[in-house]
Amino acid sequence: MKTLRDPQSLLADGLAAIRGQFQVPETFPPAVLQEAEAAASRHPRDHRDRTDEHFVTLDPATSTDLDQAFAITADGKDLILHYAIADVAWFVADGGAIDQEAWKRGTTIYMPDGKAGLYPKVLAENAASLLPDGPRPAIVFAVRIAPDGAVKLDGAERAVIRSRAKLAYDNVDDAALPPGFAEIAARIAVAEDRRGAARVEPPEQEVARRSDGRFILQLRPLLQSERNNAALSLATNMAVADALQAAGTGLFRVMAPPDARAELRLRGTAKAFALDWPQSEDLRSFERRLDPGEPRAAAFLLAVRRAGNGAGYVPWQAGVTPWHVAMAATYAHATAPLRRLADRYVVRAALAVANGEPVPAVVSDAFMRLPAAMAKAEARAGQIERAVIDLAETAMLSGREGEVFDAVVTDLGEQGARIQLCELPVVARVAAHGVVPGARIRVGLDEADTIRRTLRFKRLS
Repeated sequence: MKTLRDPQSLLADGLAAIRGQFQVPETFPPAVLQEAEAAASRHPRDHRDRTDEHFVTLDPATSTDLDQAFAITADGKDLILHYAIADVAWFVADGGAIDQEAWKRGTTIYMPDGKAGLYPKVLAENAASLLPDGPRPAIVFAVRIAPDGAVKLDGAERAVIRSRAKLAYDNVDDAALPPGFAEIAARIAVAEDRRGAARVEPPEQEVARRSDGRFILQLRPLLQSERNNAALSLATNMAVADALQAAGTGLFRVMAPPDARAELRLRGTAKAFALDWPQSEDLRSFERRLDPGEPRAAAFLLAVRRAGNGAGYVPWQAGVTPWHVAMAATYAHATAPLRRLADRYVVRAALAVANGEPVPAVVSDAFMRLPAAMAKAEARAGQIERAVIDLAETAMLSGREGEVFDAVVTDLGEQGARIQLCELPVVARVAAHGVVPGARIRVGLDEADTIRRTLRFKRLS
């Protein structure tokens, strides 16, 4: 759960209760740990030596599970992104104890006070992580990026790299980044505009304590360095997806647009935040012109993230073009194999396709099973994320019982009207009759229960 931070550990007791409720694992079975220790001691073989090249990583300062490192070169007017991805498959044996446990987990589970990794730390935060303390095995994708932002997978190979620097989003010096870093992001942005993509970069929410002792949720939009870095991953994932689709294999990330009811809710949310969204303008155009640095716009973009029908995975099918509406493109997940199970198999398929080799049968078989496994893992992660947000919202409003809030109705249902508070990024339910979506009402807070993580409002007018 990456959209809420609790740097002061203000929610420690509630987070512990959530981990217990959802049985978030604290460690790994002994057989998995034993196998991971043995795998971590392996030395790369059949990997090309690329340790003389200037690869760097760019992540949150505290991250140690580093999936990607990059270097950039020029070829005429094209830029070549050399994107190194942690070679997780080289450490994890098909059918072994690590592999079986990874299939049970599906993803790394993030919480504001820690995470439950997909793989043991000895791999995910040491031997397989692209840390700058020694050579690491990787899959290096060569992604060609044209001046107009078009991307193409030029090649892929197993290689040993050595990261020269572990750069951090919040203090990175542009001089430490490879020439062409910002230019790649600019080219990808041009291509997104041309496609009409509406890639939403949700802000982080951070729990803080005010001077009066109350909690508050603060919204922090992404830094420019984060947005630029995301463009590298996007370019690679799109290039890999195109290559796999052309080869008649692969696993793709797909997403449908919010349905009419969800968009109606979002129009109510925009009204609550006093954002001018003309009825004639579609959601994609509206969100692209919002400034994520403005708090109300940031809160709306977070609401968009939660309003869609959700993304999922589908295997390659003849005659079908998999589509991700936010990317306005065919898309795959290949760049985070330390954190997502599916990526390990997509990377293996892309490596085979790029070298004219058949995709291993174990990978093709996995593509048929992964949609269900990933859906289950993401559903669980979503439940945990919702519980964490509920905890933060109830903590923020605890002690404010009796106060009156302006709100806008965003939806109607059997459990009452869904409302968006106008001054806070809080969504709740209230019993309200004779109202329609978009109506402005006033509500009083009756209860903020941090144990059950529930809010109870009553309509006043």
